[in-house]
Amino acid sequence: MAEAGLYERMLAVAIEEARYSRVEGGIPIGAALFTRAGVLVSRGHNRRVQQGDPSMHGETDAFRRAGRQKSYRDLVMVTTLAPCWYCSGLVRQFHIGTVVVGESRTFSGGIDWLRENGVEVIDLDSRKCREMLEAYIAEHPEVWNEDIGEE
Repeated sequence: MAEAGLYERMLAVAIEEARYSRVEGGIPIGAALFTRAGVLVSRGHNRRVQQGDPSMHGETDAFRRAGRQKSYRDLVMVTTLAPCWYCSGLVRQFHIGTVVVGESRTFSGGIDWLRENGVEVIDLDSRKCREMLEAYIAEHPEVWNEDIGEE
């Protein structure tokens, strides 16, 4: 049960990043990398709209800000939304062992594939994360569809 509280505190950082993205005019998705003990390594948010860069997802931003690490195995990727296939590939490529997901109802991405490949995925099913993204999608469906690769 202690882990649940730790994961909630980690998710709070990712939610804060998602809010920064929204204030900047972007998609409210945030992420952060932590050690298993809960020490913050880096944080970031979706900057696709702000930077005109289709690869700047929240997880990618947090990953890049972490800099080079000797190993990523003991890091925890925390994200407000289930990682897409692109970000799921990043998790697998660098052997990040745990992904904490704020919610996966809006978009489930590659979480089943991550689980099948030995990544521990913890879905917190956060109402706060879901409502934040649902509000954005209702206001900007075209940007959301572009983000997830829909036509």
